[in-house]
Amino acid sequence: MNSSRYIDLSYADVAIAAALIVFDGALSVWLRLGLEKKLAIAALRTVVQLLAIGYVLSWVFGHPQWPIVIAVMLTMTVIAGIAASDRGSRKYKGLRVDALAAIGISGWLVTTIGLALVIGIRPWYTPQYAIPILGMILGNSLTAVSLGLERMTEELTARRPQVETLLALGATRREAALASARMAVRAGMMPTLNQMTVVGLVSLPGMMTGQVLAGQHPEQAVRYQIVVMFLLAAASAAATVLAVLFASARLFTTDHRFVASRLVER
Repeated sequence: MNSSRYIDLSYADVAIAAALIVFDGALSVWLRLGLEKKLAIAALRTVVQLLAIGYVLSWVFGHPQWPIVIAVMLTMTVIAGIAASDRGSRKYKGLRVDALAAIGISGWLVTTIGLALVIGIRPWYTPQYAIPILGMILGNSLTAVSLGLERMTEELTARRPQVETLLALGATRREAALASARMAVRAGMMPTLNQMTVVGLVSLPGMMTGQVLAGQHPEQAVRYQIVVMFLLAAASAAATVLAVLFASARLFTTDHRFVASRLVER
C-alpha cells in the first residue's frame, strides 16, 4: 500500500515558480538576447491557457456526457491541425486540411485503440482518460506532422531537378517523390524515437511523473507510461505517413507531373 500523500499547491507556490521566469528574463536582458518579451508572452499564455483548461476540465469531469467530451476532443484536434500547418517556410493550398486530416485520423484511431482495447475504459469517452490521452497523442503528432511536412516541402524544392528528370524518364509520381518522402517520415518520427531511447534514463515523462506525485505506485505508473509511449510512437508514425501522402497527392498530378508552382514561401 502506497502511503505517500498528495500535496496541494497554492497560488503562492506557483508565484515562487514564476520567479524563475523572471530570472530568465533578467538573463535575456543581461546577455542582450532580446527574448524577454517573448518570455513574458509565453509565460502569460501558459498561465491563462492552463487556468482556462483547468476550469473547463473541472466542468467536463463533472458532466461526463459523450457530446460534451467529443466536442472538447474535436476542438483539441482542430487546434492541433491548425498549429501543425502554420509551421515551416513553405506552404501549399490545402496544407491545413492535410495536417488536420493526418492528425485527426491517426490521433483518434490510436486513442480509440488505447482506450477501448488496451486500458479497457467503459465507457471509452470517460473524460479523465480520453481527454488527457488524446491530448498527449495530438501534441506529439502535431510535432511529427509539422516536421514531416516541412521536410517534404524542403526536399521537393531542393530536389526539383532530380524529381523532374525522373518523371521525364518515365518514373511514376510515387517513385519520383519516394526519396523526399522517406526523409520527411524520418524527420517526423525522430523526436519520438529519441524520446523513447532515453525515457526513464534521462527523463521521467510527464504522465508517469504526475501519477507518482499523485501517490500512484511507481510500477503501475511505469506500465501506463509504456502504453502511452507506444501509442505516441504509433500515432506519430501514422500521422507523418498520412501527411506526406496527402502532400504528395497535392503536389503531383495524376498524370505524374510535379507542380512546383504550388509550393510558395510564407
